Amino acid sequence: MTAAQPARDPLLGAWATLGEPRLTVELARSGVGWVGLDAQHGHFDDHALRTTLGLRPSESAPMLVRVASNDPALIGRALDAGADGVIVPLVDSVADAEKAVAASHYPPSGTRSWGPLPGSRAVHSPGSDGGTHPVPLCAVMIETAAALDAVDELAAVPGVDMIFVGPFDLSLALGLHVDDLLAAPAAEAPLARITRACTDAGITAGAYAGTPERAALLAAAGFEWIAASTDAALVSLGVGEMRRRMLSGAPGQSTQDALSAGNASS
Repeated sequence: MTAAQPARDPLLGAWATLGEPRLTVELARSGVGWVGLDAQHGHFDDHALRTTLGLRPSESAPMLVRVASNDPALIGRALDAGADGVIVPLVDSVADAEKAVAASHYPPSGTRSWGPLPGSRAVHSPGSDGGTHPVPLCAVMIETAAALDAVDELAAVPGVDMIFVGPFDLSLALGLHVDDLLAAPAAEAPLARITRACTDAGITAGAYAGTPERAALLAAAGFEWIAASTDAALVSLGVGEMRRRMLSGAPGQSTQDALSAGNASS
């Protein structure tokens, strides 16, 4: 890391949903720890993924793609386009996890075909994808009761670098409100079981939060890679910070009064 590059905290990840390549690249350069590009429930189709990953500068934050399904073609395509890793949804069994791992790795570790897209930066090459990865190459999602029941076995699958929790789907599957899921303190509570399984297997625990407040709860529960906000929500947070700073600079004035005063003097 050079002196010009910001320190990146993976607890401060951002989840990109809007499918806007240039906005996403600027987000990746803003100092966030990592960026998740959502091709399952976001606006990232194949074209948006390829454009975004093709535009990213070498010093940007890591980019992981949540693919639409556990499909080898989609996983390989995202990695060929230059993703640092993939987050694979709806992994319920060891067989599902092994399928995701195989699609993420070149032979002999897996079945991924070699063929980086022209103009994209190849992140992994044959032989470089068989060891441990500082940026998770293959993350599998825990979103169902079946996956939670199998979490120890899923975490132990060779080549799984991260268990990634989708708390909204998991809470729906368990019949809980998401905030009750996040607040459960018992050692056998779902989130504690997941982080313990990751610790025992020596892999990373990750999760989607969506808000800084939920991110703080997930960090306290032992998660290490967290999507703390979305691109759309960060726009609103930025406007709120702009308003706060303008008001703190003009005591006693409303925002409109401050703006009117500025316009009158120009």
